[in-house]
Amino acid sequence: MTQAKKTPSWLTLSADRVVVRLSRPVEANGVQVDSLSLRAPTVRDIRNAQLTAGTDEEQRELNLFASLAEVSPKDLEGVALKDYSRLQTAYFRLVQDDEL
Repeated sequence: MTQAKKTPSWLTLSADRVVVRLSRPVEANGVQVDSLSLRAPTVRDIRNAQLTAGTDEEQRELNLFASLAEVSPKDLEGVALKDYSRLQTAYFRLVQDDEL
């Protein structure tokens, strides 16, 4: 018997987007925000992130998340590690198959 994954209180999940409430505000696009929204990725997003990062996997992920959140990679570099981990969790919840 498997248990359904409980959605964390800081995460709002829909079919094509996730919203992550941050543990502390951060500057994004010149504005203080307390949450970041990631849209669902396309194959183009994945390919562009790979092209711009080369073999650097960390940079690839940072570029991808920045694109999906519509912020610069520099903005994401200022996010607390705890909040970046939330973004990673949210991303994987967004792209997982509903049947899993």
